Amino acid sequence: MKVYDILKSKGSHVHTIHQDLTVYDAVCQLVEHNIGALVVTDDQSNVVGIISERDILRTAHKNLEQLKQIPIRDVMTRDLIVGTPEDDIEYVEKVMTVNRIRHYPIFHDGKLAGIISIGDVVKHKLTDLTVENRHLRNYIVGKYPA
Repeated sequence: MKVYDILKSKGSHVHTIHQDLTVYDAVCQLVEHNIGALVVTDDQSNVVGIISERDILRTAHKNLEQLKQIPIRDVMTRDLIVGTPEDDIEYVEKVMTVNRIRHYPIFHDGKLAGIISIGDVVKHKLTDLTVENRHLRNYIVGKYPA
C-alpha cells in the first residue's frame, strides 16, 4: 500500500495557518477542525513548518498567559519530515515511529499534496489486515472453488 491510497480515501485537503498568527489562533483552528496539527505558511503560501498539539502544549507550559501574543513562527517545528504519494506505508510508519511524529506532510512536484497522521496509517493497515484475514479464513474453510 502507498501513501496515495490513504490520500485517495482521506482526501488531500490540508488545514494551514499563517506563521504570523498566534498560538491561540492555532488552538482555535485545531479545535474547530478537530485535528492535531496545522501546516504553517508564509506570505507567499510556502510551507515553512508545522504546529502540532505537542508544540502548543510545550509553549503553554512555559507561557500560558501569553498564548494570544506568541506568534506561531516562534514555536512551530521548522525541520519538516515529509513524504511523497509513492512512499510505502511500511516506510512511512517506520519514519513516523523513529522520529516520534504523528503528522506527515506529503509533497508532490514540490507542492503540498496532503497530510497523513499515524492514525490514518494504522486505520489503513487494519483495513488491509481485516480483508486479508477474511480471505484466508474463507480459503481455509473451503469457500473458494478449487
